[in-house]
Amino acid sequence: MSGIHVDIVGKGQPVALIHGWGMHGGVWQPVAKRLAKSFEVHVLDLPGMGLSQEVIASDLDEMVASLLPALPAHADIVGWSLGGLVAMRLALSQPARVRRLALVGSTPRFINTEPGHAQPWEYGIAAPVFQKFAQQVGEDYANTLIKFLTLQCMGARDARATIKELRRSLSDRPAPAPLALESALDVLLQNDLRPELSALQQPVLLVHGDRDSLAPVQAAHWLARHLQHASLRVIAGAGHAPFLSHTAQFIDSVCDFFQPNPGSAR
Repeated sequence: MSGIHVDIVGKGQPVALIHGWGMHGGVWQPVAKRLAKSFEVHVLDLPGMGLSQEVIASDLDEMVASLLPALPAHADIVGWSLGGLVAMRLALSQPARVRRLALVGSTPRFINTEPGHAQPWEYGIAAPVFQKFAQQVGEDYANTLIKFLTLQCMGARDARATIKELRRSLSDRPAPAPLALESALDVLLQNDLRPELSALQQPVLLVHGDRDSLAPVQAAHWLARHLQHASLRVIAGAGHAPFLSHTAQFIDSVCDFFQPNPGSAR
């Protein structure tokens, strides 16, 4: 039976990793092995991505519904970029399934509003920027994503080795179908979770790079002010993927937040 693909490594409290747009779970490779020293790590491929090719999801709710059978019963969730949007919707619609959240380079709304909008938002980017990037991915999937991830690795202690590992892990799985990319892009373009976030009750860790150009750091500050139980960790010098460029700081932040007994040995 085909469904959401998940790789499971390590033992302990379950932690699920949800990747961003156009990627697959392989992008977590540099951190999954290290997190597996402390947790049971579940690395998922979103619908239509990686090895979840046969799963179709046309909107955010369908994405969440498709993940539920593959998720542990009561997990901590790490969501990056689009994965953060999925994680927030999951926590809102299935609160009993989500213990805590770590949102990485994420935002309740990726796209800036037009002038005169009833609920203005200027902590995102213009829709055409996303659409141009999507077009480039569609035309040359592997090279476009490697160029993007290479930019995100700037500042990494061992950027060359990280990029080499990412190149290998990305090539291990098939490119997503155009329809899957288009559907996931629509999720980014159309969703605005701001009106619902006051109902999100789980503890949330926000990890954000101060040089993030896709989800500006102001979005993380907005989330920190509007979520009931949020703590913010801004990583200086990091872009949209701080888990790649500043891996040690990211690992420390996540482990400290998810550790059931603060101060216990890792």
